[in-house]
Amino acid sequence: MYATNYHRASSVDEAVRLLSNADEGKYVSGGMTLIATMKQRLASPSDLVDLRHIPSIKGIRVDGRRVTIGAATIHADVASSAAIRAVCPALCDLAGMIGDPHVRHMGTIGGSVANNDPAADYPSAMLALNATIVTDRRQIAADDFFRGLFETALEGAEIITSIAFDAPERAGYAKFPNPASRYAMTGVFVAKGAGGVRVAVTGAGADGVFRQTEMEQALAANFLPEAVAGVTVDPGALLSDLHATAEYRANLIKVMAKRAVAAA
Repeated sequence: MYATNYHRASSVDEAVRLLSNADEGKYVSGGMTLIATMKQRLASPSDLVDLRHIPSIKGIRVDGRRVTIGAATIHADVASSAAIRAVCPALCDLAGMIGDPHVRHMGTIGGSVANNDPAADYPSAMLALNATIVTDRRQIAADDFFRGLFETALEGAEIITSIAFDAPERAGYAKFPNPASRYAMTGVFVAKGAGGVRVAVTGAGADGVFRQTEMEQALAANFLPEAVAGVTVDPGALLSDLHATAEYRANLIKVMAKRAVAAA
């Protein structure tokens, strides 16, 4: 690894100050992506600002149907949260599918959302749940937050502090995991709430996570697995790699969508 300066922030303000004073600094939380990237010498930040020890961005709060999750909350805590499971079990199920126990006890929801890996699980949930990404500066709707492969609306030293959403009436998540990494080769999160039906797909889009509007319309009329059977998924905008062709992923989207609706 390249030489780097390590800083342990105790507050959001301190973290912002430390990163702002660095030449090419990076925030790190669980480090599930960044540390691996540094080991491969694909990233060489001058400074690492550790966010894991900031109490204000940890924890889970459920007020009625309103769910707020601190950005530094680990996947294992989301997966095991009785409060979240009571109103949105699909999110607990999703968190429990991420990686392996080591990843789930180190990785954080904020880190996953900020990294916006095209095969990560959480971005699909954020889109389908119409979540709000809360930072130290503003609130960003999920529809406006994800902007492409590893790209988000975050600016400069901006920090995600929490994720908030209103629990839907029904929700389900299903994914076809890569057998080695457990990343989603295709994952579909379906949510039905007061605002209608939202369907988000991860692991399949050539430009990252996206909403499947044709399925949303079909499920709005008939919220049953069979409703997506007649939807045509265009492989033109899908990812094709050594794991699966775009055409195969197009079929997986329909299969995973059916399973997600059945789970809901």
